[in-house]
Amino acid sequence: MTVKIGVVGKPSSGKSTFFSAATLVNVPIASYPFTTIKPNIGTTFVTNECVEKEFRVKCNPNNSKCVDGTRLTTIQLVDVAGLVPEAHLGKGMGNQFLSDLADAEGLIHVVDLSGKTNEKGEPCQEHDPEKDILFLEEEIDYCIKGILEKNWKNIQRKAKTIPLYEAVYEQVSGLRISKDKVKEIIEEGFSDLLDLAKKIRKTNKPIILAGNKIDLDSAKENYKRLKEKHDIIPVSAEAELVLRKADEKGLIHYIPGEKDFEVLKQLTPEQEKALQTIREKVLDVYGSTGVQKVINKLVFEMLEYFPVYPVENEHKLTDGKGRILPDVYLVKKGSTVLDLAFAIHSEIGERFVNAFDCRKKMRISKDYVLKPNDVVKIFTR
Repeated sequence: MTVKIGVVGKPSSGKSTFFSAATLVNVPIASYPFTTIKPNIGTTFVTNECVEKEFRVKCNPNNSKCVDGTRLTTIQLVDVAGLVPEAHLGKGMGNQFLSDLADAEGLIHVVDLSGKTNEKGEPCQEHDPEKDILFLEEEIDYCIKGILEKNWKNIQRKAKTIPLYEAVYEQVSGLRISKDKVKEIIEEGFSDLLDLAKKIRKTNKPIILAGNKIDLDSAKENYKRLKEKHDIIPVSAEAELVLRKADEKGLIHYIPGEKDFEVLKQLTPEQEKALQTIREKVLDVYGSTGVQKVINKLVFEMLEYFPVYPVENEHKLTDGKGRILPDVYLVKKGSTVLDLAFAIHSEIGERFVNAFDCRKKMRISKDYVLKPNDVVKIFTR
């Protein structure tokens, strides 16, 4: 199953620019509220150092890409309508917000650090971005509380014959939360339905903060203040979009997440000035545009996914077509090699016999817990 991430934020925060920069999907981008009405869905990637160097081979990617030793593994990104205060009461596009993000495993909250748009996404001066951070979490909590509240009598009735956590799980399973997690939350206890909703959101929809428009002076000041209280990553979605498009056109060579780029063709004075501004105001100051850093941190650290490489030939590290290290899969921390087999194809999982660790050159059983960058051969009957 492909990892799915939601991009959220108030209107005009740069949310759609972030989405477009990460996916190169052309979406409406404008400085007025609710530019995004229906969710935009696209593919982006997480990046990590490919194992080709360690194994002294040159990979031939199939389900991913590899650029200068950096493996780019596909994930899915969904950009939904901007969220405003009291969205859970039906204001703005709040009614459809949670359903659009139901199966997203984590959320990227794009925050306008410049303070130039208010909580509704309207132009203003000196708005405090911290208010946006707090209200968005609150709105999601109230949306989940609404689901619980609407069905609470039914939950209590069912809890007379089945455990309470099972009754709660039946109502929130659409949020892509596991039954075990719901059981943990219920057993820990909760003071009221809002408290229960908060615990479900924190467990089920971890949020990473992307402090956008960091190239603006006002954003820099707000970042200095807010980073002491919040784990927030400085981002310039607009700079990333410019770099990605310039790379796509062959004007520059740029690997997302890198701290610089290489000019490949003669640029116009305007292009040269724009790229130099990005280099001076963003890359030289923060080390990257922040877009890829946000995606990587959410997937690898907060959601605890990591890459593994299945192969068919354990000696040559190839698939049936002779491609070296062709595929990479993202698996959750704690996943076994049998889980990987089922992730590749249900039939491979059902016919699993054992596997081979290509690094340690030894047989491994179905219960072997995978580690980051494992290269394995799966044997089937």
